[in-house]
Amino acid sequence: MCRARQEERALTVEKRGALCVFMAAVLYSIGGLCIKVIPWSGMAINGGRTAIALVVFAAYLRIAKHPLKFNRWVALGALAVCGTNILYAVSNKLTTAANAIVLQFTAPIFVMLFMVGIFKKKPSKLDLAACAVVFGGIIFCFLDSLEMGGGLGNLLALLSGVSYAGVFLMNDLPDGDAISSVFFGGVVSTVTGLPFLFQETEFTGVAIFSLVVLGALQVGLAYVLLCIGLRTTPPVPASLISGIEPVLNPILVAVFYGEKMGTMALIGSVIVVGGVVGYNVLKAREAVKQ
Repeated sequence: MCRARQEERALTVEKRGALCVFMAAVLYSIGGLCIKVIPWSGMAINGGRTAIALVVFAAYLRIAKHPLKFNRWVALGALAVCGTNILYAVSNKLTTAANAIVLQFTAPIFVMLFMVGIFKKKPSKLDLAACAVVFGGIIFCFLDSLEMGGGLGNLLALLSGVSYAGVFLMNDLPDGDAISSVFFGGVVSTVTGLPFLFQETEFTGVAIFSLVVLGALQVGLAYVLLCIGLRTTPPVPASLISGIEPVLNPILVAVFYGEKMGTMALIGSVIVVGGVVGYNVLKAREAVKQ
């Protein structure tokens, strides 16, 4: 009886972790729209938003009484966070929001490759099937809008997929600490981006408001939620749960910025959402059986 209660509590904790990852992905999805409406370079936007996010990170560290760690594994995680922040912000200015997010969301593929190559952990058949469905849905989403001739923007977005995979692995590194990596990654992003921000001249109300939203919510709160979620959610499931982001991101941009979605994109959205929901339902059933 006691063991059954312990297992039930563990399952509840896992569900909460998955919910935190999901909420983080929802917050990440506002990035495309906010970056589009700010008339600055990607580096300037990233410097400003991470400077604001550092306040959120510092507040969480103090409230949670979590001491900062620094070692080579934390530094590696910080490099992944910094790379993801910079590459996505810059690519979003050089290509469409749809292009940037679909190429970034190749992350689950790289997570699985890293898990096999570095940690020698093979993904389950359910992981592979879910990855195929979600990735297929994402391709559907942007089949009618992905411009393969987009050049530099598309390349940077694809590289952000590699670094984003590293973000999901922060807690699995030998002596890693996710929130410490996020904090130091934010410091590097701020230091490298603020010089570009100081060169900007068009500081409109919309730009300032969007920057605050990006810093406080899309980077600050989102990364805190992701770090909490990664404590109990393995990298592959976490990256798949985040499949809601590439669906919401272009929808928000289409509604509020005018980058339209086609019929194929709508079909793809349904596939991605269905794949993520189905994956979590089947995963929960597996846990109950075990």
